[in-house]
Amino acid sequence: MASPAVTQTARPLDGLRFTTSGPPALTGPVAGHLRLLGAVAGGAGDAGPSAGGGADTAYVTLADAGFGNASGPAPGLPARATATIAWASPGAAPGAVTDEATAQAATGIMAVHGRRDGLPRGLAVDYATAATAVLTTQGLLAALLARARGCGNAAAQPHTYVDRAGLLVVSQYLAASGADEGEAAELAPGGPPFTAADGTLFELETLDPGAWAAFWRALEAPADAVRAGWRPFQFRYATACAPFPEALHATARAHGWHRIRRAASASGAEVCRLRSLAERAAEDDGAAPWTLTPYGPGGRVPKAHPGPGPGPGPGPLAGMTVLEAGRRVQAPLAAHLLGLLGAEVVRIEPPGGDPLRGMPPACSGISARWLALNRGKRAVEIDIKSPGDRLRLAELAAGADVFLHNWAPGKAAELGLDSVDLALANPALVYAYTGGWGTGRIADPPMGTDFMVQARTGVGEAARPQGEPPAPSLMTLLDVLGGLLGAEAVLAGLLLRERTGRGVRVDSSLLGAADLLTAPALLRARRGEPGRRPAGFRTPLRTADGWIAPADADARAAAAFADALAGLPTEDALRTLRERGLAATAVTTDLADLRHDPRFAGSISRDAHGAPAVPDPWSFV
Repeated sequence: MASPAVTQTARPLDGLRFTTSGPPALTGPVAGHLRLLGAVAGGAGDAGPSAGGGADTAYVTLADAGFGNASGPAPGLPARATATIAWASPGAAPGAVTDEATAQAATGIMAVHGRRDGLPRGLAVDYATAATAVLTTQGLLAALLARARGCGNAAAQPHTYVDRAGLLVVSQYLAASGADEGEAAELAPGGPPFTAADGTLFELETLDPGAWAAFWRALEAPADAVRAGWRPFQFRYATACAPFPEALHATARAHGWHRIRRAASASGAEVCRLRSLAERAAEDDGAAPWTLTPYGPGGRVPKAHPGPGPGPGPGPLAGMTVLEAGRRVQAPLAAHLLGLLGAEVVRIEPPGGDPLRGMPPACSGISARWLALNRGKRAVEIDIKSPGDRLRLAELAAGADVFLHNWAPGKAAELGLDSVDLALANPALVYAYTGGWGTGRIADPPMGTDFMVQARTGVGEAARPQGEPPAPSLMTLLDVLGGLLGAEAVLAGLLLRERTGRGVRVDSSLLGAADLLTAPALLRARRGEPGRRPAGFRTPLRTADGWIAPADADARAAAAFADALAGLPTEDALRTLRERGLAATAVTTDLADLRHDPRFAGSISRDAHGAPAVPDPWSFV
């Protein structure tokens, strides 16, 4: 990741140094985040405890005894925090998760990503590790924030685990797998991208069934195929697959790209050509995945209510209030993470409540997916179109620490609820916007949804190895990673507020998530090397009753036994590889099995509504 200044004034970790020890695959991505936040490297090899942890454990320490908040150093609480990072959480089956490939296999990432193709597939990007790096950075920021605020849990240190990060990123799909009813749309192979007559691969996006129908009518698609295609298209964000009638793909192949673009323009739908990594590398500006902008003359920063440490008690954000006006995934997930860290989250919903509460499948009458992102939040119904209710929202913001939303671009300003407006009520507010494209980084961007951003930024190429057609994943890679980055940015904003006494505007985006995820591929492309991973990369191996995934370092050697493994039960196939010193794990193919999977030691529970719930991604000890 590049290291431009986050603001011209100060960054939350300015003046701090970090040290690392342990596997570079775990420490390197975290170091990139810390540099962007202002910390500088202070060496390696001395970050963590001198004993314990082993070769699969990493440590990252931030330290500077001169660090303090706006009113001076916190007595007895120097800025020091050490994060411990491991591939597998305590109590997990030994050797089951040892790298990115085995994490994707065990936690269900391969299963969800592979739904489009009807068989498990490895992501050719390091998704679980990228998520872990963001979560680790969140843990360090939260620990420093607890110290700066004088919390009673200020001595707690964050521990993060790649297997838990993997469970978090599939948590919506896992929740749906344990619901009281089936999916609203068929789980079957199929989906975008579409291919034009000239070979152009493209994504299609609209939230309007009328625009969907008008687009396909303009291309003379069969009416029955258009009707049958809408439901899988509409639910593909939830199901990670879209079994369209073949007639729709045939219709696209019958028309050139220019004709397809005209049909989209006339109908109100949007199309986006899949860009290559080389194209994205040529235009990439190296910006951070978020911006932090202090504003206003400053105000009184609310102090903590000291209490017991985390665990059964409150977390490092105890005593803080987050006001969230979010839709779908990105902002709700960011607020959910802040709630897991101890903040009270107040969710702003329209009159009658969030309609997505009723999205199937349900647990005890509430959407399982909705619960995965919103359990534990307090809801307040506000009609943002009403002047009186907008005043109520501003009054709520006056007593909050954070206001977080992902409204359409320009809507907050139109409603008089932008950062400059709410700063009048609360000059110490951290105002956070999680959007699609950021501000001015992409010329004439398409609709800022997950799959369109994947198409526009080369993720469709990066996610699949050479020899396969590029295709954005139908797993919501960027919505989830964007939510994680949104929470990281809010924590950075809160820490910056502690240091400056000023409110902070925080902007993050799906574009930032895409650039973070593709950073290694873009670096290879800029060097003139192939941006994509080699053919066959992270391809699971068949067994007689399932699939196994070898660790990346052992994949070539394991592939030599593919024919023999195909005739063995999965446990025997794993034993065969391990006897030869090759690491591998079974591929989870049914997410409902995760709750009883010994690799996760019973860490997946059920909430009060009966929906499966994944463990918190960090422990503070």
